[in-house]
Amino acid sequence: MSSIKIHQDTIKPGENKVVSLNTYELPTKTKIEIPIHVFRSKHAGPTILLSAGMHGDEINGIEVLRKIITRKEIQNLLCGTVIAIPVMNTVSFLYQSRDLPDGRDLNRCFPGTKNGSLGGRIAYDLMKEIIPLIDVGIDFHTGGAKINNYPQLRCNFDDATSLKIAKVFSPPLIINSVYRDGTLRKEAAKKEKPILVFEGGESLRFDYQSINEGMNGCLRLLHHHKMIHDEIPPNPFVKLTKNVWVRAKLSGLFHIAKPNGAYINKDDVLGAICNPFGQVEARITSPFDGYIVGVNNQPVVNQGDALIHIGTED
Repeated sequence: MSSIKIHQDTIKPGENKVVSLNTYELPTKTKIEIPIHVFRSKHAGPTILLSAGMHGDEINGIEVLRKIITRKEIQNLLCGTVIAIPVMNTVSFLYQSRDLPDGRDLNRCFPGTKNGSLGGRIAYDLMKEIIPLIDVGIDFHTGGAKINNYPQLRCNFDDATSLKIAKVFSPPLIINSVYRDGTLRKEAAKKEKPILVFEGGESLRFDYQSINEGMNGCLRLLHHHKMIHDEIPPNPFVKLTKNVWVRAKLSGLFHIAKPNGAYINKDDVLGAICNPFGQVEARITSPFDGYIVGVNNQPVVNQGDALIHIGTED
């Protein structure tokens, strides 16, 4: 088992160290770093990446990793290596923003370029310094503004390795998700490094169910690889092959009638849209059987707005 190197730091077997991905300079000459926690056993084993904070307003994943890196069993791994990046996008985290200061989405900047924009340089450094080291990764995300995602893991069902990892992680919902251009997940897959995306909760809001599910999934994955002793019983998960948003038929005030994560039947009433003057104008019904995987918490909606995200098994 040999040493690994990240940027200018070497981490030996049996060593735990906090290193920096690189240093980035803002217009004010302020230096920004991306701290990386590396935990290494003296014994050979897989290298697992746990990352969060790709978008600065997605704090549930950041809390998951905060809890993970403070655990004694992580600091004393039985075998292998854990690379944890609690805040991948430190600049946007400072501003509590989804995007970088130049308006770009970091998760559309991959594989990046050495001399490109800030997002392009961060993406380049991650692809150059981190991805070659890992065997598998879990990237933690949260629903966007006012969108609350039920705890779920997204992977490509056509990739048998990714699906196997998802089952080990055992979230309540496993959703088939194709690769998107410019994402860390797609570029890592090109290098045969499977990365799965965990989604849970709403941006800038703690969702403790999502935090607990994310942490327990990580512990299941590490236990599966014999990296820790702790064993967490698996969830009775559901695999969802397709998903679609039910949208507002007209504008008004939306009242939801079903809880997030609920199983629903075709034609079940999901909620109603009222106008501000007392009338119920439209009931929203489910177009098919499935599970609610995400809801829009915005009460004032316009015609065509996404209201309820439904996943189906078939």
